[in-house]
Amino acid sequence: MRIRIFDTTLRDGEQTPGISLSPDQKLVIAKKLDELGVDVIEAGFPVISEGEFKAVKMITSEGLSKRY
Repeated sequence: MRIRIFDTTLRDGEQTPGISLSPDQKLVIAKKLDELGVDVIEAGFPVISEGEFKAVKMITSEGLSKRY
């Protein structure tokens, strides 16, 4: 049996009062989550804003590991 890790840090984590991540910061976090072996990274909702769109595009363009 394989346990899969689904991380929502880039979406739910940014809902914390006082927390706002730039697209570059989100990319750094996504890379670290990938290095840790996280299977699925919920990057956010690109339709929310231009910054969110940019962050999701940067993350998906990075070619992070596909483990599923």
